[in-house]
Amino acid sequence: MKKILAFLLFSALCLTAAGQYVAPVEEDVRANLAAWQDLKFGMFIHWGAYSQWGIIESWSLCPDDIDWQYKARKDLDYFEYRNQYENLKMTFNPVGFNPDKWAAAAAYAGMKYVVFSAKHHDGFCMFDTHQTDYKITSEECPFHTDPRANVAKEVLAAYRAQGIKTGLYFSFPDWHNNDFWWRRFPPKSRHINYDPAKHPEKWAAYQDFIAAQLDELTGGEYGDLMLMWYDMPVTDPGRTVEYDWARFARIVRGNQPGMIMVGRGMKNEYENYTTPEQEIPEEALDHPWESCITMTYSWSWRPNLTYKSTYTILSMLVKIVSRGGNLLLNVGPNGNGEWDADAYVRLHEIGDWMQVNGEGIYGTKAVAPYQEGNVYYTAKDDYVYAFWVPEEEGQALPEQIRIGTFKPVSSRAVTLMGSKRALKWAKTEDGVVIDVPASVRKQLPCDHIWCVKIKVK
Repeated sequence: MKKILAFLLFSALCLTAAGQYVAPVEEDVRANLAAWQDLKFGMFIHWGAYSQWGIIESWSLCPDDIDWQYKARKDLDYFEYRNQYENLKMTFNPVGFNPDKWAAAAAYAGMKYVVFSAKHHDGFCMFDTHQTDYKITSEECPFHTDPRANVAKEVLAAYRAQGIKTGLYFSFPDWHNNDFWWRRFPPKSRHINYDPAKHPEKWAAYQDFIAAQLDELTGGEYGDLMLMWYDMPVTDPGRTVEYDWARFARIVRGNQPGMIMVGRGMKNEYENYTTPEQEIPEEALDHPWESCITMTYSWSWRPNLTYKSTYTILSMLVKIVSRGGNLLLNVGPNGNGEWDADAYVRLHEIGDWMQVNGEGIYGTKAVAPYQEGNVYYTAKDDYVYAFWVPEEEGQALPEQIRIGTFKPVSSRAVTLMGSKRALKWAKTEDGVVIDVPASVRKQLPCDHIWCVKIKVK
């Protein structure tokens, strides 16, 4: 297993289906990355002034013709809509905001890290930046008088108090900033709307703006951060300019040595792990990665959304971990700063399951063949954990579980997680068959998915 971990973390160049992964060379970054891989399960939080309208985060401002770009007011022309959207700052007053309640729910669910959206593409800052007045602590925002107004700081402190590692989401595009979308011209896409070769001073000013905000976020006021999660950090493919990554790395790692940087899609040393969005890779990947997936079918809060079932979420978690990844599960607070009741129900049920099966999740490594039928494997120390995942929700644990690859070391080397009773097993022509007696199946220690612990050495 040590060889597998070394290959995952320290290979200089790993080829993936999405392109090339470049492993970090800094020892402290590698150490943090290895520790992050052991956490396995985290929470993503998308929240902003847009939550008042119950629409998709930021994207209704983008002039790209995208089907899922729902607008709250379809009767308005673009510029009037943008004006009304940006004026949401004037009414944002999330008095129901309770980060301690959020953090307690996440901790019970077994989440080990959180990534909070400090700033999305619309540029509205959920922290007390000194670089712009387009922020929740602005005097024009009614919530600014609340002692919890610097919500990013409050969220991170609440989660740390629960022993949860912290990180921040930060959008590189800032559609409010005049040095990104220059108001001399209409925006044409999600990218900058001017030619930086003709106006290098504006592009330089925008680099300064990013650098200053990253310095604010990592300089100590927001506590110890494990990672910075950068969204859309790739510039317009038609441009020759790039963001000043070396400068940004010096800032955040100068402030906090060993900081993990998640430059999505960069395929360079600043993309310390890759982030498949709303999907699970079909096969195990040979580098650090994380699937970011919503608890509903939207990143931001929208009314009357359907929440994925506990079975569905746990199935995703098991499949992701068996393939060597982490799951970052998103929840979106509403405009009043509250979660839907369904979010708390799902997290509590996940926590019930984790209390039984967490040993087979945290700190484990992917182990070939990763999956055999509907059995998914993880490994740690002298044990293999075989998760039996029903093909359909509500399907019962069968009388026998067939294992093709791994052989127990003794007659008492197989147990069902949550039960101390040894399970009988026997060799077959193509592996091992494990018996699960009726007495065990009548009093199962958990619901949805079951894990068999096998001592293999």
